[in-house]
Amino acid sequence: MKSTYFILFLSMLFIACQPKADNSAQEAFEKNSKTVLANLEGWQNENLDYSVYSKDFAMLETGFGAPKDSLTLDEMMANDKQMWATFDFKLLTSPPVLLPGVNADTKLPDGSVRHYSSWEVTVPATDSTAAKTGVIKLYESFDFDAEGKIRYQQVYGDFGGLMGYLFSKE
Repeated sequence: MKSTYFILFLSMLFIACQPKADNSAQEAFEKNSKTVLANLEGWQNENLDYSVYSKDFAMLETGFGAPKDSLTLDEMMANDKQMWATFDFKLLTSPPVLLPGVNADTKLPDGSVRHYSSWEVTVPATDSTAAKTGVIKLYESFDFDAEGKIRYQQVYGDFGGLMGYLFSKE
């Protein structure tokens, strides 16, 4: 009987000495996911809250033949205004499935957020042209700084194909 108590005591001691699991990456992911969802909603409504972006923000320029490899926040804001003036956007993947990202060096979760989504993009009708709509599938990722602000963003999709379709004479 003493050996049973001794084994039970050692088992409880062993369990009590286990280090507490580090959930900080999961907690950061959950917090940052809310920022990403608000960001997608803001983009769709042409009312993006740029206060969620870091001062040293960079957006990877993924387009073919891009003149430079990244955009600053001011450049992104100017591009956003131009895009909203030209197109109407509707997020078709609602709600989008958000996935945790990992640090490229350590391969460990780091609080970053990724998603795959489909967007309906429309060129509105004019006096001489009918409206034209296309759907683009995107992969997008957001990395955050220690304060929870977006510091790096990238988006991949066949934008050239979409633009070719939307502005074709067919």
